[in-house]
Amino acid sequence: QVQLVESGGGLVQPGGSLTLSCTASGGSFSEYAMAWFRQAPGKEREFVGRVIRSGNKYYGDAVKGRVTVSRDNAKNTVYLYMNSLKPEDTAVYYCAADESPYGTQRPEGYEYWGQGTQVTVSS
Repeated sequence: QVQLVESGGGLVQPGGSLTLSCTASGGSFSEYAMAWFRQAPGKEREFVGRVIRSGNKYYGDAVKGRVTVSRDNAKNTVYLYMNSLKPEDTAVYYCAADESPYGTQRPEGYEYWGQGTQVTVSS
């Protein structure tokens, strides 16, 4: 069983930056596609970005150019670096793992999820 634990959320001012981390235990981290999603109150879970087994990266349209996803297989950790943050980026951010090498932008494609970490962008 794979367990994912996110960290790094918090309160940040508009225009600021933040890095989230997600550390996995169990399973074969290096073989998984790893993704970040977010969910704001009253909204559907939204794809933020993913890094697949090959190292290729893909981003959602709402955050493209402002976020970077990376992974460190030696540390079983995936990161989400966000800059130029806006109030509309406020959400709970979730890390997810897909046992397939490619992943997807659809949340239902992921087998494992973290508990989420709150990011609030406000002055």
